[in-house]
Amino acid sequence: MPAQYEEFIFDQGADIAIELYLIDENGDKKDLTNYDARAQLKLNYNSDSADTTDFTTIIPDPAEDGIVNISLTGAQTAALKPANYVYGVEISFQDSDGNRIRELILDGRITIEPTVFF
Repeated sequence: MPAQYEEFIFDQGADIAIELYLIDENGDKKDLTNYDARAQLKLNYNSDSADTTDFTTIIPDPAEDGIVNISLTGAQTAALKPANYVYGVEISFQDSDGNRIRELILDGRITIEPTVFF
């Protein structure tokens, strides 16, 4: 399945928390047992690691519920310049042959807006 595309607008300096509910091809909760998740925010698709911000990602127990939580702290968003960014969220697991299988589940754009309280 292709990744879901979403756009968000966040205030600079705000704490951000997003809870994702994943379903499988049958419409059931996706079992995320033995999965890892990661999410990144970049100024553009070709940004180097210096321009990359990693989200905190958690697959809470029970993993069978298919939930992925991603978040950024206020300090992380305060360090971002007001601009349009791209982001991606992926889940991955290691198959029986030892290969890392990755699935992009969400991507899109995030706009960071300046705020008077920053």
